[in-house]
Amino acid sequence: MKVGFIGLGKMGFPMATNLLAAGHRVTVYNRTKSRADELAAQGAIVADNPEDCHDSLVVITMLSDDHAYEELLLSNNKLVDALLPKTIHLCMSTISVALSEKLAEVHAKADQIYVAAPVFGRPESASARKLLIVAAGPKNGIDSCSPLFEALARKTFVLGSTAAQANLVKLASNFLLFAMIETLGEAVAFARKTGLDPNEFVNIVTETIFDSGAHRVIGPMIAQAKYEPVAFPLSMVLKDVGLLLLAAEHAAVPMPVANVIHDQLSTAIARGYQNLDETALSRIAAENAGFFAKNEP
Repeated sequence: MKVGFIGLGKMGFPMATNLLAAGHRVTVYNRTKSRADELAAQGAIVADNPEDCHDSLVVITMLSDDHAYEELLLSNNKLVDALLPKTIHLCMSTISVALSEKLAEVHAKADQIYVAAPVFGRPESASARKLLIVAAGPKNGIDSCSPLFEALARKTFVLGSTAAQANLVKLASNFLLFAMIETLGEAVAFARKTGLDPNEFVNIVTETIFDSGAHRVIGPMIAQAKYEPVAFPLSMVLKDVGLLLLAAEHAAVPMPVANVIHDQLSTAIARGYQNLDETALSRIAAENAGFFAKNEP
């Protein structure tokens, strides 16, 4: 399949690599061109600008935030205008519900197809083709993207025809993940302060009441105060929680725990941790319990 791929960050790069390995013809664009050039040896066509992806059947975007999408797709409609009718825009980023609704409207007016398909997983999952995808949008668009999902993920959950539903699921799920990091961080701080071995505590927790993949990956990182390598920086976590709270306000749904996490994230970033991994959210609980000097390892 002829695919355009825009955005080669920590997640986008291994995803584009897997599409190439699956035999798809992939045109890649990244704002930092050297990142795209790395894929040329694997058969990728390197684009000089996003509009060079215009003749693809599917254009995948994996960008950092709403602002990047506004600049790429909606500023003067440059990319939208360049895409051919019936082209599918497969948005795999975590973006706001409002922007997803806007993109669906803009593409529909241009006789194009918009599918929202945010991904679950860290970069190592992307490399191993073990992502989880939640997809929503027109059925013909999702059906056309199925071979791409198979090359990227171990499972795809398909929702209805309203694309923004996938973004709602992603934001709510991310909230649960961040709440887990916060509460497990508090529990580990409690265990450490009362003389328990934090690694042993996490091992017991992840083999009893919280026997899940997320706990097994993130739990030891919290116990060992390991905040690098960075898969998902705290600055992006704060962005996602902010998007959740905006959607919750629009739906008139109180989310007091999400507000607590937002405040903890703001504290972490005020202390200079914005470029540490999402696991560094747990450091605030540790510091509040008297462990670690602020702004020191």
